[in-house]
Amino acid sequence: MAALKAFICLRRAEHRPSHGKGFPFSLLRPVFQRAASCRIPNFLLIGHRGHGMNILQSSDSRMKAIKENSLLSFNSAAKFPLDFIEFDVQVTKDDCPVIFHDDVILSEENGTIFEKRVTELCLAEFLCYGPQKEAGKEGKCLYRKTKDGKFEKWNVETDDSLCTLQEAFQKVEPSLGFNIELKFDDYKVYQSDHLTHILQVILQVVFEFARYRPIIFSTFQPDAAQLVRKLQNNYPVFFLTEGGTETYYDVRRNSLEEAMKVCLEGGLQGIVSEIKGVFKDPGAVPKIKDSNLSLLTYGKLNNVPEAVYVQYLMGIDGVIVDFVEEISRTVDDMIKPDEASGGKESESNSKLQFSQKELSFLLKLIPELIQQH
Repeated sequence: MAALKAFICLRRAEHRPSHGKGFPFSLLRPVFQRAASCRIPNFLLIGHRGHGMNILQSSDSRMKAIKENSLLSFNSAAKFPLDFIEFDVQVTKDDCPVIFHDDVILSEENGTIFEKRVTELCLAEFLCYGPQKEAGKEGKCLYRKTKDGKFEKWNVETDDSLCTLQEAFQKVEPSLGFNIELKFDDYKVYQSDHLTHILQVILQVVFEFARYRPIIFSTFQPDAAQLVRKLQNNYPVFFLTEGGTETYYDVRRNSLEEAMKVCLEGGLQGIVSEIKGVFKDPGAVPKIKDSNLSLLTYGKLNNVPEAVYVQYLMGIDGVIVDFVEEISRTVDDMIKPDEASGGKESESNSKLQFSQKELSFLLKLIPELIQQH
């Protein structure tokens, strides 16, 4: 890591490579211009589940600071210079889009932990878990399952109520973009009619309440990604992938190459990949950009400032991060446009040229990053 930091210090004053034919900024430009904030980003910074995801067993207090996917988390993230927040949307049994990451809600009754699928609850049942908005009313305790299979109370430093997609539109800073992840069960087969119904329910809320807020849709479900693109053309759709770091029965989820095929076949605008998948196959980046697709990343490595700056140099279009305060400072210090040019890259300065020796050195440092995280 020390060698990587030294490399960053040497090159941080340089300009990033141009996006070439990369998608998002030309398409998002009119959306940002209509929004309350007219800043057009050159490198998207996105808060993961708002202010950051919760990992209850983590020794890092930042992972347990604020309840993820809550209005409090979203508005806390809005205090920093982010472009978007990312959150997960599912639809309840009575057709209400709600914001929650896990497929199931875990709670306790008579000393026994039980689980209920979010999509099998009606809205009133869903909202009865966790802190309640009504004064004096106590909600049912929420639990989460840790990686080692244990159940742990979902305790965070600052808790908040569960919320709906409509509430997010109405109560979150309007200039902050929404990266809406359309959440589906990884191991369930969905019929086209059912997918269409779920997506139409979500789109109805988006169309009614989004106004001029920038929106990006994303999902790991390839059929849903292509279908939401067919159902609307107002907002870009990105396909989420682990980039080959996990293996699924559906081969479309198993590599960056397959992700490109999903996007090109469905007319999607970009890919959101686990960053380890990109670092293990950096040659995929120019292929993705040459295909007129945008590339965003997520993952623990995006909480490492040096890893974020390396992605900037590689021409990646943005990152989804948990440590929004620290990484927004990194982006502001290392990546913000040259103020003297008014935020516009000149033709002569837009490309950062690497020597072959420098490029080889940079790529050799990437496995070091992966091993440490």
